Amino acid sequence: MADIIQLLPDHVANQIAAGEVVQRPASVVKELLENAIDANATIIKLLIKDAGKTLVQVIDNGVGMSVTDARLSFERHATSKIRSADDLFQLHTKGFRGEALASIAAIAHVELKSKQEHDDVGTQIVIEGSEVTSQEVIVTPKGTSIAVKNLFFNIPARRNFLKSNPVELRHIIDEFHRVALAHPNIDFVMYHNGSEVFNLPECNYRQRIVNIFGSKTNEKLVPVNEETEVLKVSGFVGKPEYAKKTRGEQFFFVNQRFIKSAYLNHAINAAFEGLLKDGTHASYFLNLEVNPQTIDINIHPTKTEIKFDDEQTLYAILRASVKHSLGQFSIAPVLDFDRDSNLDTPYNYKDKNASFPTVEVDSTFNPFKEEKTMRSGVKTAFRKEPVASWESLYVGLESKGTKSPNDFSELQFESEEQTSDMFSDDKDAEAIQNTYQLHNKYIISNIKSGMLMINQHRAHQRVLYEDFLKQITIKESVSQQLLFPVEAHFSPEEVEIIKDVRDDLEHTGFVFSNFTKDVIEITGVPINVPASEVSLIFEQLIADIQNEVPESNFSATDLLAKSMAKSLAIKIGQSLTAKEQDHLVNSLFGCKEPNISPANKPTFITLSMDELDRKFI
Repeated sequence: MADIIQLLPDHVANQIAAGEVVQRPASVVKELLENAIDANATIIKLLIKDAGKTLVQVIDNGVGMSVTDARLSFERHATSKIRSADDLFQLHTKGFRGEALASIAAIAHVELKSKQEHDDVGTQIVIEGSEVTSQEVIVTPKGTSIAVKNLFFNIPARRNFLKSNPVELRHIIDEFHRVALAHPNIDFVMYHNGSEVFNLPECNYRQRIVNIFGSKTNEKLVPVNEETEVLKVSGFVGKPEYAKKTRGEQFFFVNQRFIKSAYLNHAINAAFEGLLKDGTHASYFLNLEVNPQTIDINIHPTKTEIKFDDEQTLYAILRASVKHSLGQFSIAPVLDFDRDSNLDTPYNYKDKNASFPTVEVDSTFNPFKEEKTMRSGVKTAFRKEPVASWESLYVGLESKGTKSPNDFSELQFESEEQTSDMFSDDKDAEAIQNTYQLHNKYIISNIKSGMLMINQHRAHQRVLYEDFLKQITIKESVSQQLLFPVEAHFSPEEVEIIKDVRDDLEHTGFVFSNFTKDVIEITGVPINVPASEVSLIFEQLIADIQNEVPESNFSATDLLAKSMAKSLAIKIGQSLTAKEQDHLVNSLFGCKEPNISPANKPTFITLSMDELDRKFI
């Protein structure tokens, strides 16, 4: 039998390796930013075009590379970070595998410019699909510039799997956040299609968080600091009242490297136990410093997962540190939840004795007695001529008969005119009530064939969903103007998400007066939408957009209607009157698809008489 095993050509092997390292433009951004940090850069610029599909360029002022190093950097397994296997457990750098640049060069057009500080000229290398097309001497500033163009140009199938530009840009921004948060001592600037997205100057860690997520974030942060022999924890957690419905603001950094760890995330949730509402997630920005020998980074190509020697100890320390900070800054709950601080005794009156009020009563006062006054020392008596004395109250009550003045039998009282109720029939409404509420969750109604059980939350979602969808489609909504504008604070990335669906929101009844970097000002809301719910509606909308990630073939209008219906629908546990129950049932069966909610879950079930009878057999 002939031999069937053969060595793969280099360009095929590089493309296979690229599949592990480079999944989308955000992967290229991560690798290039980490290389710039390893080069001791203090200023890093990221330039993006068409969400990274056309161009991803990183410019830094680091140490640069020599001619030989610049050429070797694109070879597989070529690295300056390690020399032996033991070095894997003493890592203090980002990259070390030596596959990033080789993988990127295999699937894109790459242009490298680099110069060291003591050199007069630098080096330019152009590579297309792992093949070096040119290498020459150029004049360039100190540092390195790497431009990655036309990603996946030679793998059309991979390029077709890329998402829309807004989605890919969101992934790039996520990677940019992770790198920028881990290194507040470095200046970062990001441009997309020529427009500046972020400009983050060198600052402390708290200011870096505020610069990325908006000025309103500053008041939400609680500092965490704990140092032990095993672990040093520093950073911030968000206050429970500002918990979000998404996990977007959850960051773990181990030795300045972003990681994902469900186990450590559980430790944070345990520290916040009893403080968060259902369905919300606490924000945290925590730096963990451990001995490099106690962790294994080389278990995943993207290095976002780390293996710890003693996870249980880290769990306990992390949980205790966060819980201590929450208690130290009076975030933990107290027994008196409704205590009003305005009722506390002011400092100026803390040590003063209370003065009791006195009441003086004139026991000789008679309102019907003649009043006397003193004029020039002479006591003069006079009688006050009342305009109408108290006896006049009974004047006119005497009738021609023998009835006494105290007989009120013929008095008539004014009353409001009785009008018929729009929901009531000629019969008594209570007597013909056909719906009943069960545990403030289900509405029970009798039908000819048996019994109908409706989920009030899902049913109201269906009613609102079709109403909003109709308003957005026909673009005829009714808006309720607010006396005072409402300001909603979000991160710059979240504000951009709202801007993308601004037109559809305005068709539902929202009126926007101003958009800034991290503030949205609303002057009008749809009818029956309370102003206090605006921020919650937008938070839910942002969460839905980030989780469902609408593509070009996905209706953003449909997602908007679903999200708003979910936010404004009657909640489980809300008590409804008989009229409200009837109105909800009638509205539900007036919908085009009353059987399912917008999330494709059943809104009601029916139990026939035969099914009920079988229960009693």
